[in-house]
Amino acid sequence: MIDLNPISGWKRLLALPNESRTKTIVVAFLLSAACAVLVTTATVYLRPIQIQNRAAEEQLRLDKLLASIPGMSEIVAEAGGSALSSVVVDLTKGSVAEGQTSQTVQAALDDPSNWTQLAPEQDTADIGARPDIAQIFILRDQDRIALLLLPIIGSGYNGPIRAMLALRGDMNTIAGLTITDQAETPGLGARIEEAEWQALFAGKQIADDKGTLRFSVARGPANTEYEVDGITGATRTSNAITRMVRFWVGPDGYGPLIDAVRRGEF
Repeated sequence: MIDLNPISGWKRLLALPNESRTKTIVVAFLLSAACAVLVTTATVYLRPIQIQNRAAEEQLRLDKLLASIPGMSEIVAEAGGSALSSVVVDLTKGSVAEGQTSQTVQAALDDPSNWTQLAPEQDTADIGARPDIAQIFILRDQDRIALLLLPIIGSGYNGPIRAMLALRGDMNTIAGLTITDQAETPGLGARIEEAEWQALFAGKQIADDKGTLRFSVARGPANTEYEVDGITGATRTSNAITRMVRFWVGPDGYGPLIDAVRRGEF
């Protein structure tokens, strides 16, 4: 007769020698099952807390980002103190990227299939390839976009230059620019990180009435509404900033998104 009593079965298992294969397998299975239950329970319990923490961390990062761009506090005040929101966009379509969030975008960008190789005549920023998706930040004033924050990158004199470009709601006026990473020559090109120089971007226009891109960093003092003062002795860095801004607001960068915002579709 088969003994189905679990207690006696457990006693027989414990009575087996420690080197018994059966005992080892059963104990390992029971430990794995117990750990799985504990991990699942902890995950379910902690998920709401993790989501809240991520949201708080992202808002803190956005607040810090706004504070780093000269003049942004005034623009936020104009918009009634609204908070920035983030969204992942499809650069080719100029629309929200389906199925992507701020939590998944980095993993998507690690996939080479989500990048587009640029032809030499397209690659004015000298970056080689452009991501097909990007996380951008939006400040709304009721039902209109008051501010669009766009991450941009270009090749400088000594390496990549990363920045955040802020556009006002007309999508042609620069609200500000902040350099987030650079490796330019100290005392020369590295001066692009100086707040005084970055403040010169506010109010500058990107394109003329015909839509022709006109923005540039001048070789000397700025003479037009499209120019920012150049940095003495840092011509290559100044040219890099010109090229990267023009690329990212152009048709191979955020151009489709900018057009969609102008049409009121975003």
